[in-house]
Amino acid sequence: MLAPINKTPPEILALIPDFLDTRDGDRDVITLTHVCRAWREVFVSRSSLWTNFDCLDQEKTRVYLERSKSSPINLSLDLLVRDGIVPCDPFFQVIPHITGRLKSLSIDGLTEDVEVVISHLSHPAPLLEHLSIRSDFPLAHHDPVLSSALFNGDLSSLHVLRLECVHTKLPWKNMVNLTSFTLSYTPEEIPVGQFLDFFESAPRLEVIELYFAIPKTGTQNGRVVSLECLKSMHIKNEDPPSVLLDHLLIPVGAKLEIRAKLLSSLIGGHLPGSLDNLKNFSNFTAIRLQDTDMEFSGPNGQVKITLWTPRDDPTELALESLAEFDTSKTERFEIDSSDLLSKEPLYQALLPMKDLRTLTLSKCISPGTLIHALQPTASSGVMVCPKLEEFILVPYPLYLGGDQSDITSITEIAAARASRGGKLETVRIFNRPGTANLDVSELRKHVWNVEYDDMN
Repeated sequence: MLAPINKTPPEILALIPDFLDTRDGDRDVITLTHVCRAWREVFVSRSSLWTNFDCLDQEKTRVYLERSKSSPINLSLDLLVRDGIVPCDPFFQVIPHITGRLKSLSIDGLTEDVEVVISHLSHPAPLLEHLSIRSDFPLAHHDPVLSSALFNGDLSSLHVLRLECVHTKLPWKNMVNLTSFTLSYTPEEIPVGQFLDFFESAPRLEVIELYFAIPKTGTQNGRVVSLECLKSMHIKNEDPPSVLLDHLLIPVGAKLEIRAKLLSSLIGGHLPGSLDNLKNFSNFTAIRLQDTDMEFSGPNGQVKITLWTPRDDPTELALESLAEFDTSKTERFEIDSSDLLSKEPLYQALLPMKDLRTLTLSKCISPGTLIHALQPTASSGVMVCPKLEEFILVPYPLYLGGDQSDITSITEIAAARASRGGKLETVRIFNRPGTANLDVSELRKHVWNVEYDDMN
């Protein structure tokens, strides 16, 4: 009785399982009940510790049902682990008694097993906050069907809904508490109007994830649904998502992420016909191109577009696509890619960037060539990026084909810009191991501040 642990008040001791690793939570809680009689009484009497059901073992299910008393229940059915579901499965014995207590439900299994489970979920579940249904090895003509009869058609208590490889028309109307919605690999197309009806019934949606679940055609004649609480939206689809995005008002501050499949066309077809309803796609001040990723950010939010293309030069395709957007307010532009070899695409992308302050070239195989995109054009009098103050270079390693003429190119361009009244304030060079040692003494004559970090 002198041991400090035995002086811990029972109400404090009972909180210990809250800090257990959830992956082995059941095993650890049971272990705690085997320490001594006093501990067993403390932990057995705390009903919330016995609310995680898997219905794998009949005796364990009975004990958990008894000890959980009237607490909300978290039910996880991994039907693949149990090799399907049979008539004597404990699930069939407990579901009539716990449906009204369900707080979260996760179902994962083959189509026929998922269908059997769903057929027993017709009674109301007023406490249900999390619902996840996933069908493995889908067949387009035989995936489980989710109808309005699920939980008697009332999913108004849901906060999180995740559906993968299921037939659904999103028939539920009252989703007032829903904050997170994930829809993946729907075997048949859901009409645009059904999506909009669903979003209108879920005014608190913060996170939307749509993977290969975008309608291909259809219109709602100018109908626009405002997603006022949206924080992030992720879309991955082979077909342009503009069919749906045309009807959604994305608020300022939200993050939009799109994976677009491009063959030879530019990015525009994957965005709404008018960007007016993508409020976070205006006034962006920073652009980053990293291999197949285009990232836009600014005071209104963030947009990331991943280019899914068989072309050998996705960065060049991304630069060409920039012409479709207003980049006049861009202040920071970074290219982190090794597949851009000629200056012309970069030159055309830089021309509209009148407010550009910082340009970064990282891991480019031929930065010397690209740097010449900043060369003032004597004949036309055009100064590319007239407000450019800072240039950052991270050279590509020589053993991977890097160019050793980087410093010569920078010096030439810096001198030319200085003679035209566009003197660079800062040049930062981060020389990684395996790159050529650079002599920056000549460069210092034409730039206010040269920072050279040689890691060789």
